[in-house]
Amino acid sequence: MKEALPEHDKQIGRISTWLDNLNVTGGAQPKMVKGRSSVQPRVIRKQAEWRYASLSEPFLNTPDMFAVAPVTWEDKNAAEQNALVLNNQFNTQVNKVTLIDEYVRTAVDEGTVILRVGWENEEESYIESQPVYEFVPAPDSLPMFMQLQKMKEDNPTGYKWDVPDPLQKAHEYFTQTGVPVHPNQVGTQRVPAVRTLKNRPTIEVCDYRNIVVDPTCKGNLSKAQFIIYRFPSSLSDLEKDGRYSNLDRINVSTNSPLGSPDYETEDESNFTFSDEPRKQIIVHEYWGYRDIDGSGVTKPFVAAWVGDTLIRMEENPFPDKEHPFVGSHYLPVRRKTHGEPDGHLLEDNQKIIGAVTRGMIDLMGRSANAQTAFRKNTLDTVNRRKFERGDDYEINGQVSPDQAIYTHRYPEIPASAQFMLQLQNFDAESMSGVKAFSGEGISGAGLGASATAARGALDAASEREMGILRRLSQGLIDAGRKIIAMNAEFLDEEEVVRITNDEFVNVRRDDLAGKFDLRLDISTAEDDNAKAGELSFMLQTLGPNEDPELRKMILTDIAKLRRMPGLAKRLEDYQPQPDPMQQQLQEMQLLKLQAEIQVLYGKAGESEASAILDRAKSITEQAKAVNISSDTDIKTLDFVEQESGVTQERLLEQQGEQARGNIELEREKQRISIDERGREQLSNYLKQKT
Repeated sequence: MKEALPEHDKQIGRISTWLDNLNVTGGAQPKMVKGRSSVQPRVIRKQAEWRYASLSEPFLNTPDMFAVAPVTWEDKNAAEQNALVLNNQFNTQVNKVTLIDEYVRTAVDEGTVILRVGWENEEESYIESQPVYEFVPAPDSLPMFMQLQKMKEDNPTGYKWDVPDPLQKAHEYFTQTGVPVHPNQVGTQRVPAVRTLKNRPTIEVCDYRNIVVDPTCKGNLSKAQFIIYRFPSSLSDLEKDGRYSNLDRINVSTNSPLGSPDYETEDESNFTFSDEPRKQIIVHEYWGYRDIDGSGVTKPFVAAWVGDTLIRMEENPFPDKEHPFVGSHYLPVRRKTHGEPDGHLLEDNQKIIGAVTRGMIDLMGRSANAQTAFRKNTLDTVNRRKFERGDDYEINGQVSPDQAIYTHRYPEIPASAQFMLQLQNFDAESMSGVKAFSGEGISGAGLGASATAARGALDAASEREMGILRRLSQGLIDAGRKIIAMNAEFLDEEEVVRITNDEFVNVRRDDLAGKFDLRLDISTAEDDNAKAGELSFMLQTLGPNEDPELRKMILTDIAKLRRMPGLAKRLEDYQPQPDPMQQQLQEMQLLKLQAEIQVLYGKAGESEASAILDRAKSITEQAKAVNISSDTDIKTLDFVEQESGVTQERLLEQQGEQARGNIELEREKQRISIDERGREQLSNYLKQKT
């Protein structure tokens, strides 16, 4: 810390100079000279006021600051759960408006903003009386338990608070055993219990004077080997935290904010509590790396001390094993830890404008405006009294009234002074990119002589503002990643997050782990107007017969861009009610078309049947023609065979073959008869022999 303090003190001096110029304090305040003006226009503050709203509104104009996208499809559910938890924490557990306002104003005023992300957990032990139940089987209660199971899945918060405790116990018994029962209380018992009072992330903007950064990190805060943060606390707060020891060795009186010369505070009061538990002490918190086990590899750890008493020393407790600080630059400086504000660019312009303004004021203030001078002997005593009372009076006739009486007036301011003011204002606007209410700052002539020139000037200013927004949003994205890692480690097993009036999502801690592509939704008024204009043009190009749902989608997006969430919700939920007469007419037209289609189908069927009949007749006629041709051929062949004697020869051959067949048949009969007689004789012989 001692080695880094010289570089730290240099940066504190630069930031203090910028803040003095912003608030016209310290060295930026003109010296008081008697009879001279000491006014100093706050040009830097005027430019900053225009920056505050334009940079903070994009973060606050939407209820959900973060959009979490999964890296792989397996992380889709976890990404949705992380988005719900993260946005709910920023909307309900963190004062988002105060945080963003302080975040933006610190960046605009000092050029650098450093966030410290942490986790706050507070539990309370107590003794509670719990009833003891006896469960009696009740088969008729099965439908009720099924309804309770559905309610627990759809509306866990309503189940927890609306369902009586005995019924919840009976439902738990039913879930474990599957037997519907009726609870009967038989007594009570006192048991120790622990309830969580706070279990949420914390995020705060650090005071630039009380955070010492490793000067060798070359502008990359994530690569800093150490960061030291000084913050006020008390013995009571340290004891309540539970992570600190050696608290009885702290000398409270010597470690107060007034007794710590290296601690800076904006509180100018000397108020202190009289009791030691509430007296403020300065705690130094060191986040760094060291080889703590002799392996040659450094590991992250945290240490804290008060004066010369070490009260904490442990390994880094955060899941990402990194220090809990995130930085953003307004105007980054190459290889530097801290950035620069617009005040660094506008310092000379403010001094010149102040000098010229004081000269013009002195010119007018030192004049004898409205004083009247009289030439001697112009009025006697009586007429001088009449003049002072406002009555008519007489003057010496020997002297002309125009030459005798002279009324002093303010002198004319030289045009060169006004030209110098205008020149410096224009130069300041061109340096910062803010078109303010100076000269022709918001007129058409101030933006350009043509529409193209005006668009170019506005586009350049919007691009510069968008660049600043991207750097600021990156800081919040880095803080969101750290909170996601803490949620996966420090959240309770089940965290019920309310999304809408009737929709609940049950978030489990193991669904919160994973690497995600974290995005931050930011937008400017110019960007939203441009998008709304493009959507309006698309809406005009739609024809009257387009899908109404498409038109509703475009109108909903336009309402969201115009900051009308109520109208956007009504448009999104709107369902047009059809005209009964028109609906009936459409139904009749539909019936008419259906009847006409049926008629056409009937005519088509008749035509197809006629075609089939014609094809069958054609086939029949073709078969008849073939049959007639075959008969003709047979008759012609028969005539030829009879004329040539082929028929007679064929008949003779047939008769000859028939005769030869009969002869062979008779021969075969005789042979068979002979064989039968031989077998009979042989049989008789054998019988006789036997």
